[in-house]
Amino acid sequence: MTLLSHTLGMLRSSVMNALAYDLQEISASVVRMLSLVKEENQLAQKALIEADVIAAERCVHLDEQVDALMTELEQRILTIIARRQPAAKDLRFLGAIYRALADIERAGDYASHVAKAGASLAQDPPLKKYTDMNQIMKILTTMIEKTIHALADSSIEKAKEAHKMDKEIDDLYEQIQRELLTYMMEQPQTITIATKLLAVARNLERFGDHLENVNEHIVFWLTNERYEG
Repeated sequence: MTLLSHTLGMLRSSVMNALAYDLQEISASVVRMLSLVKEENQLAQKALIEADVIAAERCVHLDEQVDALMTELEQRILTIIARRQPAAKDLRFLGAIYRALADIERAGDYASHVAKAGASLAQDPPLKKYTDMNQIMKILTTMIEKTIHALADSSIEKAKEAHKMDKEIDDLYEQIQRELLTYMMEQPQTITIATKLLAVARNLERFGDHLENVNEHIVFWLTNERYEG
């Protein structure tokens, strides 16, 4: 082996090691971002179900951290692509994560909207027990946990499991809609609060849709195929 070929081999190895490190850092940061959104969801749950105004405030603060982390990660990914020139699966990973960031950020936004609505609703007696909404938020927590495992463990199975759970949320959302519309028709005095609750339910349904999208991006990274369940 000539000195030149040895040197070039060392440089290629160094670049590959640097890229592997960068990819690990990106993955860890996205897991952190998902964990923050999970915490947001749990705080929003307390704000809505337990009328906890302090939890709502904490949720809004966490959402600011999620927004900042998304902006940072977008820039880091673009820098890695420019500097390391990744190929094949590594490039697919970065592209999939770049697209997933917006969905994760939007999921956090919806959690924040629910928390704010919970703080507002806390000022009046509840229309009913929010059993179905509470169940949706439990499902969202599990979806996020499975999404984290899918990303950290490169698990197609976990990503598909999380993706499938959005159907449960859609079914509960339709049930909530029917119930609230019945309240509004039979008890017109409930229209104002029922309308607010419909908006909350819609936010939760959209939250699930964005998590569904994240897992579609993960499956694409792992399989190079589009997945819609």
